[in-house]
Amino acid sequence: MLDSLDCNLCMLGAQGAPVVLSHGYGCDQTVWKDVAPSLALRHRVVLFDHAGCGGADPALYDRQRHARLQGYAEDVIRLLTRLDLGPVRFVGHSISSMIGALAALERPDLFAELVMIGPSACYLDEEGYHGGFSRDTVEDLLALMDRNFIGWAASFAPVATGNPDRPDLARDFARRLQRNDPEIASAFARATFFSDTRAFLPLLRVPVLILQSPDDPIAPDTAVDFVHRAIPGSRLVRLDSSGHCPHISHPQAVAAALRTAFDTPPPQA
Repeated sequence: MLDSLDCNLCMLGAQGAPVVLSHGYGCDQTVWKDVAPSLALRHRVVLFDHAGCGGADPALYDRQRHARLQGYAEDVIRLLTRLDLGPVRFVGHSISSMIGALAALERPDLFAELVMIGPSACYLDEEGYHGGFSRDTVEDLLALMDRNFIGWAASFAPVATGNPDRPDLARDFARRLQRNDPEIASAFARATFFSDTRAFLPLLRVPVLILQSPDDPIAPDTAVDFVHRAIPGSRLVRLDSSGHCPHISHPQAVAAALRTAFDTPPPQA
């Protein structure tokens, strides 16, 4: 059973409806440092690190189980069950959007609402679908990771963060990526870029809010629009931001969008 200490659990705010913030690939809970305090004024905010990331206990990571997104979703279910906070609003960035979706499919009773920031259900292009990456591009990216992880992080960071007029964002994000264990990061990248959760989206029966940042090179508008169309009753909000990591580059915009959404009861799915 997943212990709350295994995933470097942190809780802010003593009262209010629970909100869980789930980081994306290559990161840890500190990416929410400029968003969480604002939410904690009205909500009980839960932060944690996925297996193999940040301050999570290394023993939590299982090479076989975490070779697919379902392993991470199982961790989320176990954590929420153990915390016993009632239905939560789960905010997932990037691949954590789909991790949250998989968890909500299995245990919808644990979720009051899913908020997806920059989600993509499939990153690979195929006929009739634009996910943003060709298979060759992903294979080259993974090969570079395996060959020169530090160099890969330095080259990938500015793509992910965008905002070229703010090079400090890319430098900080590169350092964040470089702190990861290269083997685990490579395995998580494979689980991420080769995942395809499109078929599951129409089965979701919890309310879903999608926040999209313009000029997102990782989750382009075509991929996000697909997620929006596929999930019954989902809502899509375009943020006043740019890049794939608006919670880092434009935390005030993300916090404001979340506060606005959370000021009203979750809609019925």
